[in-house]
Parts: sequence; C-alpha cells; structure tokens
Amino acid sequence: MFKRILYLGYYLKNMDWKKFSLFLNHTSKLTSRSKFSLLTDAIASVFNYNISLLEYFQFRFFELTKEHRKTWAGTGYMFEYQLKMNPKSSRDILDDKTKFYRLYKEYFVHNVADLVDLKSKPELVQKILDTPSGKLVFKVADGNCGIDVQIEDAKKFDAKSIITFMENSQFDLVEEFIQQHSVLNALSPSGVNTVRIFTQLDDNNEVVLLGCRQRISVNSDVDNMAAGNMAATIDEITGIISGTGVYSDITKPDEKTHPITGVEIVGLQIPFWNETVAMVKKAAKAHPENRSIGWDIVITEKGPGFIEGNHDWCKLLWQLPTKQGLKSKLEPYLH
Repeated sequence: MFKRILYLGYYLKNMDWKKFSLFLNHTSKLTSRSKFSLLTDAIASVFNYNISLLEYFQFRFFELTKEHRKTWAGTGYMFEYQLKMNPKSSRDILDDKTKFYRLYKEYFVHNVADLVDLKSKPELVQKILDTPSGKLVFKVADGNCGIDVQIEDAKKFDAKSIITFMENSQFDLVEEFIQQHSVLNALSPSGVNTVRIFTQLDDNNEVVLLGCRQRISVNSDVDNMAAGNMAATIDEITGIISGTGVYSDITKPDEKTHPITGVEIVGLQIPFWNETVAMVKKAAKAHPENRSIGWDIVITEKGPGFIEGNHDWCKLLWQLPTKQGLKSKLEPYLH
C-alpha cells in the first residue's frame, strides 16, 4: 500500500494535466458518468491494479470488469518487472545510447558516431557529412521517446564545426538520417517508421518474442505514440501487419489506412522480416544480464538495423494495438 501511495504521488507530479482533462471530459460524455465517479475509480485503480491515472483511460478501464482489469500491465507493474529483468547494475548499456552503439555496432546499418569517433576518425566524419539523405540526427545519450533529438541539414557543417556544435549543444551522438525502405516510406514519409520487437529470455536463455509492433508516424518526424503517432500489431511469423493503427489518445479513432497517405495499414508486409527476427534473437542473447528488451529497428533497402534497445519498454505500445491486457505473458518469468 505504501508503495502504491508513492506511485500515485509520482503520477500526480508528472501528470500531463491537459491530456488528463481531455480524457476525463471525453470519457464522461462517452459513458454518461460523472467526472467525480470516474476520478475516484481511476484513483482506486492505481491501488488495485498498479496502473497510472492516465492508463485508467488508455486501457479503457471504465468499460472493463474487475477480471479484465487484472490482465493489464500498468506503469507500476512494469517498473517492478523491468527492474527485476534489467537490473540497475546492467541496464546502462541500454540507457546510454553511446554505450549501446558501441556494444551493438554490428547490428547498425547506418553511420553513427560519438564525439570520440568524430575526433579520432576523420573518414567516419566525412561519411556522416556525405549522407545520401542530406540530413543529420543529433541525440543525447540518455534521451527517451524522441526527446532531445534534433535534425539538421548536413551542409551546415564541416569536420570541425560539427564537433563544436555537438559540444556546445551537449549532444552525444550524431547519425546520418536514415532512408527507410520504400514500402515504409510510402506508408508515411514524414518520419522513419520503426519496428518494435519485445524480447524475453526464458530460464534456458532462449529468446521468446513477447510481441511485434509497427510504429507509424502521422505528419511527424518521430514515430513515438507519445508524440501523437500510431502503432499496429505485426504477425511475428509472417511479418504482416495484422491490426489497425491505434493511438494512445483515446479521443482518436483507429485507422485502417494512413490518414495522410491513404496507404492501407492492415495487410502490409514488412520487408526483410525473417532477417529482422533473426537479428533480434541474436542480439537478445548478446548480453543476457538484461533479460527483457524492447528493440527499435529500422528497415532499409539494405536490410534491418538497430536504432536502440529499451530496458523500460513501453506498455502502451505493447498492449494498446492488441486491445487486450498482456500481463499473463510476463508472469511466467517472475519467480
């Protein structure tokens, strides 16, 4: 109970009150329930089901029975689960984008460099500056959800000024802007549409796929759901998108086709699917001290490559596209 009180305090402190008000008003009109009734139910759900206040709306608890509510993995539950699967002593290789790049370099298909590389490898600097896309992506080592990412024209820099810019702006990494596969570019050209695959190591250190999702940008240069974009389920065997695009914003409808490009989402075949799954399964075994990882993968004309790995992978991206709670998939590993 004490821990749940602390969690409630955390949710209140970090609340997006504009979004909370939007969801509360929308749900009150939808259900004809008073805001007070919904608010008290949301607070009770924090204690009873270990979810956040916003997740009460995103998981549509206002429509669910007690038994169905128990199936959802919320923020509190996932924090405890991921802390056990990916201990603080080992998760830094996923938290720090520079360390991730160095340890998983073999799985990258685009040029990436940190400040050490830029100062010691002039040939790499030139490759990055000569990127075919003409754009560069600057990142901080510990950024999440597309935060602290800046896209710039490569022509603005030379070998010296790019280092100065990164030092003055406190960026840790620079990458060439990735040119995604034509299939995904046709789906949404505004941003790179990454695949997210969730992996879990079992007791025998074999890789279990917990789910596969296609993130879909909607008039945005990032593809995170938190930035207003969509996600859809991918069949892990075939690599075909099997569900509609869904938002984390409960006021927006699901999409069978992309709202900007008109490309059909359901039935879209993700290119290089077998290679993508094989790459993830190999990488998931490379550092078994981290047992449950959400991998962000870009699909290019040359094949798949990593963007990053997440120890605190998103429960919304995992569950919302399936429209069901998936907590039962995790419980076998909590022993």
